[in-house]
Amino acid sequence: MEEPEQAHRLFVEAFNSGNLDALVALYEPEAITFNKANQPVKGSAQIREALSGFLSMKPHITLTTRDALRNGELALLRSQWEMTFTGPDGKPVQIAHRSTEVVRLQKDGRWLYVIDNPFGGD
Repeated sequence: MEEPEQAHRLFVEAFNSGNLDALVALYEPEAITFNKANQPVKGSAQIREALSGFLSMKPHITLTTRDALRNGELALLRSQWEMTFTGPDGKPVQIAHRSTEVVRLQKDGRWLYVIDNPFGGD
């Protein structure tokens, strides 16, 4: 059985490869996250749309897990991440934030996001 931090590792791999399907598969069907405008989005369809918006910038992300606190099938994760991409003016853009996430252990041993707040640790 994997540790909760696997969610971070798999997110980075899918994000940096631009694999939208793999990213969406890391979320429970009714999970909640935030879009580029820091507005909450819920459910697979809205999460797909939000992640597509991020991926359209052709970004690269690095992420460091700061904490993983597990209680049974739930875990609270905190991380620090940095994303770089090319802005509309052609110049490089770099943003960094701290995030908080809640992941749940699935019957197949995977950890899926229930709540993903990429800006929630600032």
